[in-house]
Amino acid sequence: MSYHYKFEKILTIKEKEKNDASSKYNQAVKTFELAAEKLYRTLRKKEEMQNVQQGRLSQGLAVQDIRHHQAFMDTLEKTLERIQQEVMEARYRMNAFQETLVEKTIEMKKYEKIKDKDYAKFLDQVKELENKNMDEISIRQFINKAIR
Repeated sequence: MSYHYKFEKILTIKEKEKNDASSKYNQAVKTFELAAEKLYRTLRKKEEMQNVQQGRLSQGLAVQDIRHHQAFMDTLEKTLERIQQEVMEARYRMNAFQETLVEKTIEMKKYEKIKDKDYAKFLDQVKELENKNMDEISIRQFINKAIR
């Protein structure tokens, strides 16, 4: 008597869905990390440029250079705003994929729990059947000894 789980195909599908959700979540995490790293590098660049400009201003600087620097800083601010938006969107996607992953994991675990309970029930039935067979064999042996 072999064990066959009646929801094996469903469990397989749920495992596949969980694995797909996991890979999408991992990809979203990587995307978020790349965006966050890009934001960090850009902020560092801005900070360095401000420090350089402060040093140059203390030494004296032409008005034209100040204008160029300010135009560059304005462009950098716009870039920072765009990158911050990308980071927020990546974080939102990552959180959404994380929620999906949690849901899929819970669904899969429910079917695994059902399988475990079903298997335990199967083992109980097998043990009960073996006990009945042993009882029957014992009764036959007793009857055979009584007849002799």
